[in-house]
Amino acid sequence: MKSLIEQEIVRRSFLGSLVTGGATVAGLGAFVDPLVAAQLASNQKRMVVIRMMGGLSQLESWDPKPGTDTGGPYRAIPTSVPGIHISELLPHTAKQMHHLGLVRGINTKNGDHAKGTYMMMTGRHPMPGAEYPEIGAVIAKSMDTTGVSLPGHIKVAPNGTGARSADSAYLGPKYASMTIGGDKPLANSVRPTDLTEEAEVARNQIRNMVNHQFARKRRTAETDAYVQSFEQAEELVKRADVFDLSKESEKDRERYGTHAFGRQCLMARRLLENEITFVQIRHNDYDSHYENFNFHHEQLGEFDKPFATLISDLKESGMLDSTLVVVLSEFGRTPKINSRYGRDHWGNAWSVCLAGCGIQSGFAYGKTNDNGTEVIENEVDAGHLFHTYLKALGLKSTGKFEIGGRKFPIADPAFEPIQEILS
Repeated sequence: MKSLIEQEIVRRSFLGSLVTGGATVAGLGAFVDPLVAAQLASNQKRMVVIRMMGGLSQLESWDPKPGTDTGGPYRAIPTSVPGIHISELLPHTAKQMHHLGLVRGINTKNGDHAKGTYMMMTGRHPMPGAEYPEIGAVIAKSMDTTGVSLPGHIKVAPNGTGARSADSAYLGPKYASMTIGGDKPLANSVRPTDLTEEAEVARNQIRNMVNHQFARKRRTAETDAYVQSFEQAEELVKRADVFDLSKESEKDRERYGTHAFGRQCLMARRLLENEITFVQIRHNDYDSHYENFNFHHEQLGEFDKPFATLISDLKESGMLDSTLVVVLSEFGRTPKINSRYGRDHWGNAWSVCLAGCGIQSGFAYGKTNDNGTEVIENEVDAGHLFHTYLKALGLKSTGKFEIGGRKFPIADPAFEPIQEILS
């Protein structure tokens, strides 16, 4: 005979499986193309975003204009794709160009850090009184097919502590990001030495039973959020090794580099290999209002090899076909060089780099004029990019989330995907 606690746990597990299964089917039916839905479980799509914090100069990276009044001192070098040139500051990336694509015609008409970040991360123009989820939360929600598991929305930062952020808006705290350190194991992820494994199991069984009894009579969104957070924390403790970079080989750590960004790239690879749906890493200090060229020489020198190594590793492992990689910023930098040898904020003609899942490779889409002051061909906005990311991952960018009886468009209906760059 099973104890009352054991009977209750078995019953709760059975009911939970029904609820989870139903939620999974409903979620996929709403947002995923039918043919893709059947393959998600065995071929889970993933996304990694690399944020170049502060405003990467397109002229010193993806869209150089050497020999012009705005070009600066750096040359454009050939890449592995004939006809496509990028800055000489990215020699390793140039060798991976046949796996990459460039969108060179972005015009967000914005030069504000906060607004630019909001636009690029949500695909929306800021509106008073309206908050929309970031792309990581949207992806984690749309591809949540596994029930209780590790967080699907993780940001990696040098000083990450495991804290959750308020970046999921109406999608709720389950899909908010968790920020972890680039090379440190998760804090508080080891069971106290004075608590035996048997005692921990019994304690969690009792907690689960009480939660279920409470939910049958007084279930609310707040109690659901609490239960989800606790169950996710349990899973984090069980799989803390996923976040431990010391598990990677010394050779790989040397290949990616010992600096913070190299460790972030290696951590991103590790998380993707362990079925994390969305990972964001970042590289700081591109807000170069003075000494732009020295700053970019240093910063892109640190970015170039780890990024190229990540792309190469994903391709070699076969993961690039199911992983969308995006390198973006909140805006670009002015073609005009100021009196301090710097470039200022510029949202009118700049670039992002993409690779992998659902995206063509070896292309440059969009064009700026000879000195980079305006887009002259295939102009796009942050909203177009957001739709494109979703479509590349097999999601219906025109679908809607249904939250609390209300429907929310998954992406801004005023825009649509960039069909020309989708594979």
